[in-house]
Amino acid sequence: MMKISHLTKRYGDKAAVDDLTFTVRPGAVTGFLGPNGAGKSTTMRMILGLDAPTRGHATVGGRAYAGHPAPLTEVGALLEARSVHPGRTAYDHLRALALTHGIPRDRVTHVLELTGLAEVAHRRVKGFSLGMGQRLGIAAALLGDPATVILDEPVNGLDPEGVLWVRNLLKSLAAEGRTVFVSSHLMSEMALTAEHLVIIGRGRLLADTTVAAFVRDAGAGSVQVATPEAARLASLLAGPGIEISPDGDGRLDVRGTDARHIGRTAATHGIPLFELTPQTASLEQAFMDLTRDSVEYNASLKPTAPTMEGASA
Repeated sequence: MMKISHLTKRYGDKAAVDDLTFTVRPGAVTGFLGPNGAGKSTTMRMILGLDAPTRGHATVGGRAYAGHPAPLTEVGALLEARSVHPGRTAYDHLRALALTHGIPRDRVTHVLELTGLAEVAHRRVKGFSLGMGQRLGIAAALLGDPATVILDEPVNGLDPEGVLWVRNLLKSLAAEGRTVFVSSHLMSEMALTAEHLVIIGRGRLLADTTVAAFVRDAGAGSVQVATPEAARLASLLAGPGIEISPDGDGRLDVRGTDARHIGRTAATHGIPLFELTPQTASLEQAFMDLTRDSVEYNASLKPTAPTMEGASA
């Protein structure tokens, strides 16, 4: 289990992380989400003792990371996949880490096979692709068979097969009862991988909930209805707290009641329904709605007209 309590990091007048408190429990993949500049990397660095907090503290397995006599056997982390000496081979890199923690040689062989690097184990890291570097970083994180795994953008640079492998790996680690904490910008992947979410914006906690609840609440109360008697159905459903928006062509967007009530009302009055669909937001849309005011840079989607100089170039 990982506990974050009032964790704060300030750089002068700027709070990169602002009074974060949350708990990451074992047995589930927890996604750590937020826009660029939200403070995710700084938070992870403080959990791992790489940055000192201005205030608050983080514990992993009941104590600070720095207090573990052999940290790799308690916490495995991937923050910077390319932070490996380019002249070393993958095997030598992992073997050096293993020697500092009393980890047996066969564990090095095991994680190389697990991550698909066995055939390139004796190649120098400087010749690795981005995806191979990610796999080596994951191998290092798993080297000590840790109870807690912290990964920052683990699928970065991986091909579709690699992304699927990481997804299944994270789920299997959680199923073994480990604490799995993963930062990612890929909402579609988090929707398939994570069970719990911790979302921050501008260094502050915005949500600490399950994926299912977060998506459900984001689209709660909206039902898409298609009927040839839209006006009549709308008048029958109208009431306090009910919002009905005609979409044209016999379609209604109804908020404030559920599909069961709408269906029963239509059946009672003999109104045929061609569609009755509860609307749920995607994780990406729910995330965008929640973090809209926390985005560091708001780019415009409107194309700009070319200047005369640009048009003649």
